Formats: sequence, C-alpha cells, structure tokens
Amino acid sequence: MPKAHTFLRGLLVVFLAPMPGPLLAAEHAADALDLTRSPVGYMALAVFVLAYLVVMAEEFTHLRKSKPVILAAGIIWAMIAYVYVAHGIPHTAEAALRHNLEEYAELMLFLLVAMTYINAMDERGVFDALRAWLLEKGFGFRTLFWMTGTLAFFISPVADNLTTALLMCAVVLAVGKDSPRFVALACINIVVAANAGGAFSPFGDITTLMVWQAGIVDFWTFFALFVPSVVNFVVPAAIMHFAVPGAAPGAVRESVRMLPGARRIIGLFILTIATAVAFHNFLFLPPVIGMLTGLAYLQLFGYYLKMKACRSLRDTAEEAEKIGDVVPFDVFNRIARAEWDTLLFFYGVVMCVGGLGFIGYLAKLSEVIYTGWGATLANVTVGVLSAIVDNIPIMFAVLKMNPDMSMGQWLLVTLTAGVGGSLLSIGSAAGVALMGQARGMYTFFSHLKWTPVIALGYAASIWVHMWINARYFQ
Repeated sequence: MPKAHTFLRGLLVVFLAPMPGPLLAAEHAADALDLTRSPVGYMALAVFVLAYLVVMAEEFTHLRKSKPVILAAGIIWAMIAYVYVAHGIPHTAEAALRHNLEEYAELMLFLLVAMTYINAMDERGVFDALRAWLLEKGFGFRTLFWMTGTLAFFISPVADNLTTALLMCAVVLAVGKDSPRFVALACINIVVAANAGGAFSPFGDITTLMVWQAGIVDFWTFFALFVPSVVNFVVPAAIMHFAVPGAAPGAVRESVRMLPGARRIIGLFILTIATAVAFHNFLFLPPVIGMLTGLAYLQLFGYYLKMKACRSLRDTAEEAEKIGDVVPFDVFNRIARAEWDTLLFFYGVVMCVGGLGFIGYLAKLSEVIYTGWGATLANVTVGVLSAIVDNIPIMFAVLKMNPDMSMGQWLLVTLTAGVGGSLLSIGSAAGVALMGQARGMYTFFSHLKWTPVIALGYAASIWVHMWINARYFQ
C-alpha cells in the first residue's frame, strides 16, 4: 500500500507540477508561481470553460447555473493548492484564496440585504400595487411602452434589473396578451431600460457594486453615467416607438391594497442605502457594514409588525376591522427568498476567476488587450462580450487585472459591462427571464431583429460619455 501511495503521489506531482521555468525560482512563501504554461494552468482553463458552457446551456438542461461554477471553483483551487504544497509554500495559495473569499463575502452580504428588502416590499404588495395602478389607467400601447420602459429605467438603480423587468413585463402581458407584436417590443424596451438604469447606480447591478466596493469609483461619480445611460435607453426606444401598435387596450380593473408597513419599509430601504453611503464616505468603513446595519432596521420593524399582529388577534372583530388586515411579518422568510442561485453563482465566478488570476492568466490578458489594443477599444469589447458571457466574470476579471486607466475609462467599462448585455436577449438576467415569462411572444430572434437599433444606442451612449465626461479622461 505505501508503494502504491508513493507511486500515485509521484504521478500527481509529474502531472500537476508546473513546467520548468521562472516559477522554480520561488524561494519563500511570498512568491507566486507562474502557472500559465503548466498542465495545471491549462486544466484550470479547461475546467472553467467547460463549467461556463454548462451555465450557458441552463435554458436547455434546467441545471441551475451555480452548480457547475461552484464545482469548477473547488477543482481549480484544489489543483493550485496541490502545486503550492508540492513546492513547499502552501500558505501563499491559502492567503490568495482567503483574499478572494473576503471579496465575495462583502459583496454577497451587501446583495443579500438588498434582496431581502426587495422581497419584503414584494411581500407587502408594493409592486402589485404599482402594477394594478398602471393597468387601471387604461393607457394606450405606445404610452405603456414608454411608461414601462421609463419605470424600469428608474426602478432598476435600486432594485435589481431582474425584479424590475419581471414586474414591468407582468403589466405588459396583462394588457397586451392579444398583441404579440406589442409584447415583443415592450419586452425588448424593458430589458434595455432595466440594464441602462442599473449602469449609473452603485446599487443597480452587481458589476457597478463591485466597482464601488473596490474603491475605484466613489458613490457620486457613478451618476456621471446618468446621461449616457438615458441615451442608451432612449435611442432604441425612440426608433421602436413607430413599430408599436397605436391601439389602446381597455382598462383592467384590479383591486390591490398594500399591507401594513409597506411604505415604512420603502423608507427604511432608502435609509439603509443612506447608511451604507455614509459609512463608506464619512467613516471609511466598507459599505456592507452600513447595509447590515440597515438589515437591523428591517428586523426591528418586522418585530414591531409581528407584535402588532399578535395584539390585533386578541382584539374583537370590530376593533380588528378598524385596524385592517394584519399579516404577520418575518424578516427571515424574506432572507430565505433571496436569489440564492445568483449569490452562489457569484461565489463560483469570483473563486474561478480569482484562481485563474492567481495562476497568472489575467495579467497576460490585461497586457494583451489593455496595453496592446488600448483602453477604449478594450472597454468597448468588454461590453460586446457581456452580450454573450455573463458580465459578472468579465467585470471581476477586469478588476483583477486592475489596468492603469483614467477615471473616464473605468466609468466607460462600468457603462459597457452594464448595458452591453442588452444586445442579445441572453445577455442579461432580465432578458433570459422575460423569454420565459412572455414565452412565444418575446424570443431570442424577436430581440435579435432589433439588435442593430440597440447597438446604435450602445454606440451613442459611449460617444456621449466620452463627450460630456471628457474631464474624467485626463
């Protein structure tokens, strides 16, 4: 048995050990090995590509996207760690892994609080009330086209683009179910608007949140992207406007009443955002600490609602009617309803990309595209790629590369990574979700038909950014 063990270990060392070269010059634990031309480096790339191909096939396999990337992350870091152990410097890989894990933990907890608030507002009927109000007004198709797009643009900076898109699509389907053309155009407009709205806010998208949390762009500087984001939304919408049917559907009567505490939860969410910004800007603490403090606001308010519900149950029926319908509220139920698949997918991506960066691939890629091509072309390409590959790994890779760029270029890559996903229906979570929600009316090809128009808005937003924000490029 010992001989077999020794033989197996020898085979692993031969297969996983890096190629001869500069990496053998590592003399102490602080040295990192260049594994880019080693078998383990090539295997890590292959594992990541294979995992991401499985992610892209989610619509057909129905396998949640978090599963392959979490597995890939474990395999990649296990291979890296084995090589470092073989070279007698195990703590170097350990320190790098802990650094990536810390980055993920901050972002995950931040997103978890935001998702909890969104779920709490959903449970209290805030979004249902907004949808009912839109349906009740009896707007024409063209008016609804602009209203749903505009609302998606302004809601997505504080809610995620997926929730925003699903809410607006529900309105579109309720009034336009007999007009597939209207549904398709409105859904395209909603996807573009939701992605554009998320690009100018630190809270609007995971990519903008990553840039803010990394300390590269401060909170208020993001709003320099407001006008370019408006252009990105308005240019294709203005062209599609003429293809929207001019008819007016009848009003849909639907009585929806928000549950007790709904408006106060909205107020607490705004207060939570303000707390996160204040902690970061004035106390120099990570924004996640402010968000977790805001979660305590919601927890305490949830306790108040539960106590109020318990008291009302002891009241007479007559008194209970005066108070209104009281529904017990449990904040932990809202946490449980968070998009855990998204959060775990984010973990897998961060760890996979972090592993590839530690191997040395991101430094080489940065040298090729940011030094060879130039920052502007590289950042525009990042946006185009995000229409095919999820923008989370792309932006995380850029942050790991940390190219030497002006603030204008960092804002440019934030813009392009945020809005580039609108070029294809599969380029963003909003587009993928609406293909399922409006199945048969909003499809990959109905979106692809308008891709040239969306690309025109993409190009126009870049040009406007480079014009009005020229001072940031100096």
